[in-house]
Amino acid sequence: MCGTKSRPCELVVALSIFVLSCAAAQAQPQSHRAISRPMPGPPHGPPAGQGAGSARGPAGQSSRERWLAMPPEARQNFRRNAERWVQMSPEERNMMRQRENLRRQTIQRETEAALRESGLHLSPQERAQFESRYVQERRKVEQALRQQIEEERQKELPALIQQLKKEFQIDQPVRSPVTKPAESANPKK
Repeated sequence: MCGTKSRPCELVVALSIFVLSCAAAQAQPQSHRAISRPMPGPPHGPPAGQGAGSARGPAGQSSRERWLAMPPEARQNFRRNAERWVQMSPEERNMMRQRENLRRQTIQRETEAALRESGLHLSPQERAQFESRYVQERRKVEQALRQQIEEERQKELPALIQQLKKEFQIDQPVRSPVTKPAESANPKK
């Protein structure tokens, strides 16, 4: 049975594993080293929450090696996410886990559809490489699209603000620049 002191330790370990796996997935190195990686067993390791029994991740890297391989901005993002995670309630964490699982399932379905559409017949190792590259390239495309959307939003917002400002100025009664409290009809003298 878990004691009261082991609960925070379990939380820290689970959080570390979760965040490192998410960060490693988001901060894939730009080289294509995954092509030469041996593929023992399932391509994506054990399901989330069922640790592999060691701190080894993709390509046999330890958590420390993966951390050191991350660019500084990815490390900073990781830290921010870890801080947010620690501040979340258990319900919020469960909701985030569910969202992440749904996102992974969606990407897996779309990856399989892309492989079917390609018409390629690949060995299990080639299939894993295809899936890895598809996810990596898709992430780049999605990031570029988010950046384009943000740039467009920033271009459009000033005009939107001006339009709303005009609309709301028309709807409001004209106010004098300085408003004084109304004086009573019977001045005190």
